[in-house]
Amino acid sequence: MESGRRGGFFSVTIASMSPLNQPHVLVVDDDPDVRDMVCDYLQENELRATPCSSGREMIACFDNQAIDLVLLDLKMPREDGLDLARQLRARATVPIILLTGRTEEADRVMGLELGADDYVTKPFSQRELLARVRAVLRRYQVQATLPQRDSARRAFRFAGWELNLRTRRLKTPDGSYVDLSNGEISLLSALCQAPRRVMSRDQLLSMSRLHEAEVYDRTIDVQIRRLRLKLEEDPAHPRFIVTERGSGYMLDCDVETLY
Repeated sequence: MESGRRGGFFSVTIASMSPLNQPHVLVVDDDPDVRDMVCDYLQENELRATPCSSGREMIACFDNQAIDLVLLDLKMPREDGLDLARQLRARATVPIILLTGRTEEADRVMGLELGADDYVTKPFSQRELLARVRAVLRRYQVQATLPQRDSARRAFRFAGWELNLRTRRLKTPDGSYVDLSNGEISLLSALCQAPRRVMSRDQLLSMSRLHEAEVYDRTIDVQIRRLRLKLEEDPAHPRFIVTERGSGYMLDCDVETLY
């Protein structure tokens, strides 16, 4: 749905999202003009976009950030786009849209067989590219609501924060990083799996899969206090991790799960 020149995504609520809550797209192309044009257009339409000029940059960015979709140029100097698509698919089920030339039918077919989700031929319409990006993201958003194995999760996003389970790092709304212990990561992950649901201490202990050695002299209450010191603007009056007296704790915000 459109509002002014900015487009909606999934629902009209996307227009109010902070940049770090917006779907994150990697734009991989060796042509700086194409990269800048595509990134600018996506950002104008409520999507985060990060440019990459090579496969090495792409892999480094993908391994250190939570990425929702990759736009991948199939023909770059000294790079095999099909091999890069294969490497991405081996890492996660991230959506991939190929950017191809009109004469590359065999490569397009091979790319789709490797697991790419769509392709756009150059030169392309920016509006068509945006429509295809949104369509692929919508399909993956629906799939993310279905039951998945815990090991398939890549990241959680909530209120501008991003907990990357691959890198085990927590990114703040301003883009900096907060160090978390293994216990804090496991506990925050458990809270993110059940947003706006009150979880008892026993439930949190079970879901976070903390070993006895990790919780010795570190009760759930202590772990919660430490998380609040790192997450909350006013830990004494928490906005995110709230206490339900006599029942347990709850992450009181919406959470997006990435696979």
